[in-house]
Amino acid sequence: MELKTARLTVLIDPDKKKAFETLCATQDLTPSQVVRQLIRDYLALHDVRYGALPAAVNPQVKK
Repeated sequence: MELKTARLTVLIDPDKKKAFETLCATQDLTPSQVVRQLIRDYLALHDVRYGALPAAVNPQVKK
């Protein structure tokens, strides 16, 4: 689990937002939980490492 948090603002069509919130509720998940999982999956798909690794070990981190 992440120790620190940062805010990500996303603009989305109101109808899609409502449908997303409704679907999340039916799965007993919050929209934030689902978005965090989507981001983790997307990073993994592209083999992007993140976290407290130094730039020499984590080539995705810009110096």
